[in-house]
Parts: sequence; C-alpha cells; structure tokens
Amino acid sequence: MKIKQFLVAITLVSFAFAFNSCKKNDSSTDELETTFELSTDQAIADNLTEDANDVYIEAATDKDLMGGRGPTGTTGILGCAIVTVTPMVGFPKTIVIDFGTGCTSPNGITRSGKINVVLSDSVRNPGSTAVMTFTNYYVSGYKIEGTITWTNTSTPNTRSWRREVVGGKITAPNGNYWLHSGIRDVVQTAGVNTPNNLLDDVFSITGNHSVTNSAGRHRDITTLTPLQKKVICANIDMGTIKVQGPNHYAVIDFGNGTCDNLATISIDGRPARTIILR
Repeated sequence: MKIKQFLVAITLVSFAFAFNSCKKNDSSTDELETTFELSTDQAIADNLTEDANDVYIEAATDKDLMGGRGPTGTTGILGCAIVTVTPMVGFPKTIVIDFGTGCTSPNGITRSGKINVVLSDSVRNPGSTAVMTFTNYYVSGYKIEGTITWTNTSTPNTRSWRREVVGGKITAPNGNYWLHSGIRDVVQTAGVNTPNNLLDDVFSITGNHSVTNSAGRHRDITTLTPLQKKVICANIDMGTIKVQGPNHYAVIDFGNGTCDNLATISIDGRPARTIILR
C-alpha cells in the first residue's frame, strides 16, 4: 500500500512539473508574440509621427513661417488640404491643416481630419516651440491622437529639435489601439544650406520611447543606430531600434536608405520577419 501511495505521489509531482513546464513555454511564446506585435506597433507609430511632422513643415514652409523666404521645392504632401494661420501678424500663431473628409497626396497616402499647431516663433528660430494636436485625424485609416511638442535646440553649427510625444494613441483600421510616448532628438543632416527647398532635407533621429498595448503590456524602446527620415520618402528609410521585453527583445531595422514601406523585426537575433509599415 505504501509503495502504491509513493508511486501515486511521484506521478502527481511529475505531472505538476510537466504542467508548469508547458505553462512556462506557453508564457514564453506569448511574450515573444507580444514583443513582435508591440514592435510592429512602435514602427507604425514612429512613421505616423514623422508623417505628421512632414505635413506640419510643409504647411509652415508654404505659409512662410520657417524664418526665411517662401518655398522653392515641396513634396505636395498637403494635397487638397486647407491651411489657415491666425493671427496674420505676430506670434504665437495657430496653424490648422484641414484635410476634410479625405485627401490623397501625390505619394498615395490618404489623410482626413485636422492637425492643429500652436507656433511660438518662426520654425527655425532657436528656442521656438510648436505644440501639435489632432482633431479626428486619420492617415491611411489609422487614427492619431496625443500631443507632440517640438522645441528648437539649434546651435550656430547644428539645426536640431527635441520632440516629445505625450499621450500618443494610435487606433488601427481594425479597432486595435496602442499607446506611445517618449522623447526624440532630431538633427538635420542634409539640406541645411538650401532652406527653401524641402526636397533635399534629411533628418537623423535618436532617443527613447515606450509602447503599451490595449491589454496593458508595455515595452521600452531605445535607439541602436540613428533613424533616418528623408523628406522625399514617405517612411523612415534607415536605422535600428531595440524593443525590450521582460525576457526577450526585438530589433526593428528600417532599411538601407531606400524609400519603401518595409521594415524587418528580429526577435533575440533570430531570422527577421518583414512588416509593412502602412
């Protein structure tokens, strides 16, 4: 009888160990997929933030608010948007970029709703700030919310800005949403000597962010190699960021400088998967 009880006890312990091992493996698999999904979310959020910046800069250039003469080269990204600036004289100014119920730019991106910017001084003046908010604003079906504050940190030798995202929220066309926030430093690396031509502008972007999905799962993001955004490209075209999970990490690679809508995500150094940014 004692031998039978002993064997039963051993069996129960073995079952519990096997169950816990499976549970641990399931949890690990779940974390891997969550890290991949949140990496995709962050990549999309980064590109939508850059898109909002492109729209704002083109509107400011079009309305001669950059701190120089009017534009000689633009992307046409505003499409059929209506841009209003008040007051006409003096600062601060409020810029409203209204895409109405839908407006498609030459590069095929459809936007609707409004971007609102309160600008304290000319965009290129050191110390100037631009506070951006959104009113029912969508890009390619993604709803954009939150506040983005740009602060001009330029020096005599460098044209740069600090960008802070607070309360960022992206809602995908399928209804899924995620939150993002953080601070990035943006340095213009090309086109500085042609201030009225946006088409040769290139920016380098570094800094930290965080992303949280609707279930409350959170990941921290750091820059591994500076991101690059050419004005002529619809998306970030170069650079890598790291997305850190509790036990696993992902690396997002935005490419080699080619203008496309692709990025790759590698988990723990494993073979990368390609994602479509938008």
